[in-house]
Amino acid sequence: MAQGTSGAVAPGSVEALKRVKATETEWDARLSAARTEAESSVRRAKDETEATVKAAEAEWERSRSAAVERARVEAASAAETIVAEGRAEAERAARGEGLRPSDKKDAILEIVLGSFGKD
Repeated sequence: MAQGTSGAVAPGSVEALKRVKATETEWDARLSAARTEAESSVRRAKDETEATVKAAEAEWERSRSAAVERARVEAASAAETIVAEGRAEAERAARGEGLRPSDKKDAILEIVLGSFGKD
């Protein structure tokens, strides 16, 4: 007589099933821990990247502001020099010093055309 599958299970089979279940539970826990660690690692890397980007943006903004301020100071200095030179030229012109426009024209023409007349 053959015994059906509804009969008693061999004690070795139950132990094997328990070992399989224990191994499965152990690996589920390991996978869950690895997943949690990976997610944590990705989150830390993202946070560090965002902090680095924010620090770089802040440094860029400070650098840009400093460059703009330097350019502003240089432009103001150049403008003051130009205005001072213009005032000095205007004062000399008012006193009759310096070259008259016709003298300037002659000097420019002499420079430009001077090489043609020297044969």
